[in-house]
Amino acid sequence: MKALSTEHLLGIKYLKNEDINLIFETADHFKEVINRPIKKVPSLRDITIANLFFENSTRTKLSFELAEKRLSADIINFSASQSSVKKGETLIDTVNNILSMKVDIVVMRHPNVGAGVFLSKHVDARIINAGDGAHEHPTQALLDSYSIKEKLGTVKGKKIVIIGDILHSRVALSNIFALQLQGAQVKVCGPTTLIPKHITSLGVEVETNLRKALEWCDVANVLRVQHERMDIKYFPSIREYTQLFGINKQLLDSLGKKIVIMHPGPINRGVEITSDVADSDQSIILNQVENGVAIRMAVIYLLAQQIKK
Repeated sequence: MKALSTEHLLGIKYLKNEDINLIFETADHFKEVINRPIKKVPSLRDITIANLFFENSTRTKLSFELAEKRLSADIINFSASQSSVKKGETLIDTVNNILSMKVDIVVMRHPNVGAGVFLSKHVDARIINAGDGAHEHPTQALLDSYSIKEKLGTVKGKKIVIIGDILHSRVALSNIFALQLQGAQVKVCGPTTLIPKHITSLGVEVETNLRKALEWCDVANVLRVQHERMDIKYFPSIREYTQLFGINKQLLDSLGKKIVIMHPGPINRGVEITSDVADSDQSIILNQVENGVAIRMAVIYLLAQQIKK
């Protein structure tokens, strides 16, 4: 049986193109499973997974939990806001306490960049990074690429523009790595204050004119403005941001071609995207949600195969 080239999923930058293909093939199988009347398989009955969320998350946490349940794994849920972390316990202590319960896989979201890498060096369990600060969010990038492939047949050679708050987004960086690995062309678009200074060193072009970006692309992946990560004002007002970088139906219809619209959620309707765009036939936002469960099932399953019981 084919196996991943890595023991953990810490970031897309640690993956090879063959790994992405294997995850997608496995996800195809699980997508068929979750569309059956009985949506569970007994694949991971002897595996215990701990979901460690040191940062609030609704969609990613639910998606991982559902993926784990579909695979029949045992689950421990841990939320830092109700835990001893508040009392000063270190990350290592917290995780070691959980691992003493004989946990095989840890799914972790953490506000600090590199927390997953740090953990992988100190604990004996497979680590899946569910988002570390404004750094990487690998499963989101995988499900985004998978959704593009499903819609357009391939990612290779496609033109993808990522629009919005690139500076604070872990989704943007993971997507750039994943798309380039598969041979796509990538541009970013947004206010210059929300574009990282050295992003062109990743082989990404910057476009500050939204209309030009949309005329160029096959797919627009729209990100929300992450106010919770901002300590200063990056643009004058939400209204001005929406006028310059918000996507509405009138703008889409004027392009003279049909592009695919994506959004990792949660959507600020009426800010970066209007409801008539989010709910239109050009949007694959709900497909992304469904594919998220299949992709996470695939990643968990493939990492679990490496564990010697």
